[in-house]
Amino acid sequence: MGSVSFAERIKQFFGFKNAISEDVFDDLADLLIEGDFGAAEAFHVVEELQNICKKNKLSNVEEVRPVLAELLEQKIIFKNPPLLDNEKMTVILLLGVNGVGKTTSAAKIANMYKNNGVKVILAAADTFRAAAVDQLVIHGERLGIRVVAHKQGGDPAAVIYDALEAAKAGNGNAGNGNAGNGYLIVADTAGRMHTKSALVEELKKIDRVLESRAGDADYYKWLVLDSTTGRNALAQAEIFHDAVKLDGVILTKYDSSARGGIVFSLSDALKLPVLFVCDGEKYEHIKPFNPHVYTREFLGLD
Repeated sequence: MGSVSFAERIKQFFGFKNAISEDVFDDLADLLIEGDFGAAEAFHVVEELQNICKKNKLSNVEEVRPVLAELLEQKIIFKNPPLLDNEKMTVILLLGVNGVGKTTSAAKIANMYKNNGVKVILAAADTFRAAAVDQLVIHGERLGIRVVAHKQGGDPAAVIYDALEAAKAGNGNAGNGNAGNGYLIVADTAGRMHTKSALVEELKKIDRVLESRAGDADYYKWLVLDSTTGRNALAQAEIFHDAVKLDGVILTKYDSSARGGIVFSLSDALKLPVLFVCDGEKYEHIKPFNPHVYTREFLGLD
């Protein structure tokens, strides 16, 4: 791929071609696969595109790109991020393998909702890595957000239980299953995939604790994925989705090095919406996912 972004390669591809031919569609399928589409998915999209081009009697290659953009946008499963209910507690459980930016994403989400007037508690439930707990505590201090944390090696489910109790107590109703009104708990979790079975069991336990202890709270499970890891990201999503039934995805490290096709694969294979895109290290570098903008960026249609 070199230093040329995928969007630039797509742009060059359409710029070098003139008349539509079978070879153009074959080459386009290959290029989509390089952009992190699955092979079957890429060929299916190109087949649909061919049929549209024939039906509309398109002959110029440059006419194809906006048609492809519209086709791809229709394939994205889109869901707006939740608007928090001031009458009840909300819990967001962040999942993902180590190194994807999960802890930083927890801080970004907490900061974003805090700036919208929400009362936030961070739960440091990645008790496997001491650095993760310390990092979240530092984020909390910088942002003025309470962090519930235990010692390294502690029970992550117990951390989340304590965060739930802190939210209820903060609302003056400790012990009431419907308490914690207006509070948001953002929980960081471990992601050591080299012990996959142990991790999955740990996450299932956390999930059970939240299902049983959170009362009528709104409860979301969001997977954090590094957008530069390509097809590996889909494999990760499959494991986590199978374990705890995810509600959505946060894409981190989204810049010119990200090929982008993973969004379409998540929609096609797992019916999972991308909710947020992180495109920098600062707390404000998080934005709601926009399928129209994303698709046009993917195809170099600025």
